[in-house]
Amino acid sequence: MAPVAGQAEVPPQSVFNPRPASGDLILPMPDGAEMVFRRVSVPGQGFWGDRERVIQIGDATGGIFEGLQRTQISGSFSRDDGSWYLVLGKYELTRAQYIAVMGLETLLDTSGDPQVQELPQLRGRELRDALMQPLAYVSHQDIQAFLRAYNHWLFDADHPERRASLPRVDGVPGFMRLPTEEEWEYVARGGMPALEAGTFNDRLPFPARQANEYAWHLDNARHELRPVGLRQADGLGFHDLLGNVQEMTSGLFRPEIWQGKPGGVAVRGGSVSTPASELRSSLRAELDIYAWNADAERVEERRSFNTGARLAIGANVLVSSAQQARIEQEYEAYREDLRRTMPVGRTLDNLVAQASVQLGTVDPILDRLMAENPDLAEPLRAVQAQMDRARERLELAQRESARSLAQDAARNGVNLSVYLSRLARLDDTLVRARRLAEISTRYQDQVDAVERSMRDLEIAAGEQLRGYQDKVAELGDYEPQYIEHAFQVLDATELPPRERRVMEVLRKHVDVFNEQRRADPQVWMQDFRERFEGFEDN
Repeated sequence: MAPVAGQAEVPPQSVFNPRPASGDLILPMPDGAEMVFRRVSVPGQGFWGDRERVIQIGDATGGIFEGLQRTQISGSFSRDDGSWYLVLGKYELTRAQYIAVMGLETLLDTSGDPQVQELPQLRGRELRDALMQPLAYVSHQDIQAFLRAYNHWLFDADHPERRASLPRVDGVPGFMRLPTEEEWEYVARGGMPALEAGTFNDRLPFPARQANEYAWHLDNARHELRPVGLRQADGLGFHDLLGNVQEMTSGLFRPEIWQGKPGGVAVRGGSVSTPASELRSSLRAELDIYAWNADAERVEERRSFNTGARLAIGANVLVSSAQQARIEQEYEAYREDLRRTMPVGRTLDNLVAQASVQLGTVDPILDRLMAENPDLAEPLRAVQAQMDRARERLELAQRESARSLAQDAARNGVNLSVYLSRLARLDDTLVRARRLAEISTRYQDQVDAVERSMRDLEIAAGEQLRGYQDKVAELGDYEPQYIEHAFQVLDATELPPRERRVMEVLRKHVDVFNEQRRADPQVWMQDFRERFEGFEDN
């Protein structure tokens, strides 16, 4: 659980914490150095989450790799009151902190920065400022080596005092790692205060005209890195999340955070090479950790002058049998209520449903803009009216799409049931033909013909089952009210007995898929066999 005592105290200023503030979490490092973190609360309570933990990241007006996505933000640690939080470095990792763990000689060997080679000759303020610069010009592999060495130092069995301040899960301390993209963007957007204020989806966590006060970017730094902590802290107390160095995350870069071809490492925040006009919380890029040098015709570990890192503190999901038992107990309630509404419980295929959800996020933004700009109230109300009409059309589109999917699935189900009925009849025919063939070989051709027909029918039945399965999966991705509407419309029509039976089976399978988010084709095939055993069309 999180230590809370002393959070109100402001720690002393140091080169490792040039802007001390209440709530700083300070961890020791070798040679008296320090690493400073801040806790960031996430909404709701409970391990499995809360509807309030579903946030929107990305930017519709950003780059092609920043599409709007809804995701769930979770903390790694919980407090005694049941709330959860994540832990992120207050500043970018500096040269001084790297040297404290790895030594100056290692930095001189690994860094591609010509200025680093001058460190042994620097003194006084020049040396201090140089050491307070963010670590850059090192590879992703160098950062991983640093994390490994720092974790080993923290967890030295002979020095339990080093890990005394680490956040814990059931008494098990966390460990150093890089942040996930979701963690990074949640913090960059301002976390819970921004969610509560309705500014979480803004392009920047501060007014664009004040970018010089919060970030080092191309227009005020011109490709030159600056010591950490010189710009103002954001609303959560972090410095330089945007600008200075772009920061490595723990995940591989994908065209969309959740999906697409995995490539190098995702880096966030922009840098001193990013124009102020392009800074945004959603900004993400790929670091090619293994870069192809065409001139030398070899692969090299990428070292970039404007790429660095910021640490996070993570924890294993399962740390004890008692904790696992609590998680399993909570899961039942989560599965029954929350999971089907969470992004993890839904696929990304239903673009219409996603569009409907995203439209819902516009209302609080419009309300805030009208409150802040009374003179724009009339045109904003016109925009709101247009949004309402778009929502109505999406509502109709979802209802019609769900009904169409249910109808198509039923058609696959009817075909499947017909093939199964024919297979059942051919089973009897085959038994009789084989008996006759035992008496006379002239019946063998009949056996062969029946077996060929059965093979063809089994192939056709399999194709119908796959089509049925795909449509059930798509239909199961809809909200329950659209599924219910689809069945109500189809049930209201006059259906032949076979189709009526198929609708019963279909409804069962859609309910199962909607709850479990998976299909079981073998079980579904058996359901059809049992439901149509001995069935005869009139």
